[in-house]
Amino acid sequence: MIEQAIADKSQTENKAIYRILVSDAMSEQGLSPLLNDPRVECVQQNVADADDLHEYDALLVRSATTVTEELMEKMSSLKIIARAGVGVDNIDIDAATKHGIVVVNAPDGNTISTAEHTFAMICSLLRKIPQANASIKAGEWKRKAFQGTELRGKTLGIIGFGRIGSQIAKRAKAFEMTPYVFDPFLTKARAEKLGVTVASLDDVLQVADIITVHTPLTKETKGLLGMKNIGKTKKGVFLINCARGGIIDEEALKHYLREGHIAGAALDVFEEEPVADEELLAFDNVIATPHIAASTKEAQLNVAEQVSQEVLHFLEGNPVSNSINLPTLSKEVYEKVKPYYELTKKMGFLLSQCMKTPVQEIEVRYGGNVADIETSITTRSLMAGFLSPRVDAGVNDVNAGLIAKERGISFTEKHSSNQTFGYANIIHAVVHGEERTFEVHGTFIKEYGPRIVKINGFNVDFVPEGHLIYIQHNDRPGVIGKMGQLLAEHNVNIATMQVGRQEEGGDAIMMVAVDKVATDEVIEALKAVDEIHFADRIEL
Repeated sequence: MIEQAIADKSQTENKAIYRILVSDAMSEQGLSPLLNDPRVECVQQNVADADDLHEYDALLVRSATTVTEELMEKMSSLKIIARAGVGVDNIDIDAATKHGIVVVNAPDGNTISTAEHTFAMICSLLRKIPQANASIKAGEWKRKAFQGTELRGKTLGIIGFGRIGSQIAKRAKAFEMTPYVFDPFLTKARAEKLGVTVASLDDVLQVADIITVHTPLTKETKGLLGMKNIGKTKKGVFLINCARGGIIDEEALKHYLREGHIAGAALDVFEEEPVADEELLAFDNVIATPHIAASTKEAQLNVAEQVSQEVLHFLEGNPVSNSINLPTLSKEVYEKVKPYYELTKKMGFLLSQCMKTPVQEIEVRYGGNVADIETSITTRSLMAGFLSPRVDAGVNDVNAGLIAKERGISFTEKHSSNQTFGYANIIHAVVHGEERTFEVHGTFIKEYGPRIVKINGFNVDFVPEGHLIYIQHNDRPGVIGKMGQLLAEHNVNIATMQVGRQEEGGDAIMMVAVDKVATDEVIEALKAVDEIHFADRIEL
């Protein structure tokens, strides 16, 4: 037991020099790197009940403990917070960075567990195993009522192809299924190497017999499988969600279940948890589990062991591999880097949403006084911003490079005192894809904050935040009026607008800031305007 391990260590000649508080229940075997180290005093106690909080060097939590800035201030010696799992929603990351506290997680620990649970849900759904089990336990013997569907020969649509998605594809091939994958970052070369077919979202929806989602929950993916997209699927499709509640719109799901369009759904996650939607659970062809995809003995052991090793390495002065925030900055250096760090993160988000085709390389070029800071940190920030909207694993400044490499994306960093376009500092990011290239220039001005000042050679000047609409159009009289009138008809109010052109009457762009998210209907209406040849929403 933990208490005995602590007692044993107190009898050793080595005095504990690291104090670690484990606030939530964790696998003792997983904590063994800490428990068996005579230099460590490891206390397992809820943080609300612990004494002498100011003496702890490290805090280990799962999801039950909320780590606020107020708590960090009480734990004045705290150097590292470790989350035994992927999600860090219960930790104030900005406050931790401000106080020079490193936050780490365990993004790989539950990959196999979630992949296996997903496949177990697929098998259970298609073979009606839960229903047959309930029937036979009720004293029935209804063999004909539970005729199932084989997996062999079926097309499995995988939306999101990170660590978990790729493990799903391996298992699908073993069952002689054909994996079709939608992932904007998946190149054809990597798809061929992994033996999957890369396709557009519409193609996956139209050809798949079974669809499973493995993306993070973002503004882009919330309701991804809603009324419109589910309507594009085959009649008799099976839907699986073991990723994040909200990726499948539950109202749309119930509609298509009532219509008989969906043959069945298997859900481990829900829009609200614990789930209270009795109507959804009442469908005979819906099976559900209480968010347990990561709940295996092995996964819980793995995440505890990963964060234990990370904490020990950090306290010994070694680098960590799964840091969420800036890992080694003093408060003074952090204050100097912070404006550019936030700018590059926003630039990454912007590029990710504008460049939706597969990507091969990202260049980040620094000009002016920004080159005087530690730019490797801001480059990692840009990469994390670029990858995080589309990757199912937790992406952070430290692991962004590794995740990019896994997806066949290279990145480079260059410095120059020239090409600052009249600004004291300039950051120029170029994304090279299989089909096209996209460029963004950003700067930080002390009086005005972060700005985007050039897009694909067009001069603009806007703050990278909020709800935006990006439009490419012909420079003709009346285009702006048509755009404004169309938005007014859809009750979308314009906050600011930037227009850029290279020559009179040629190609031009607009970046329009609006007061609410532009719906699909609004975007499609904009695309229908003769002079507009591209329009899309951007959320920053």
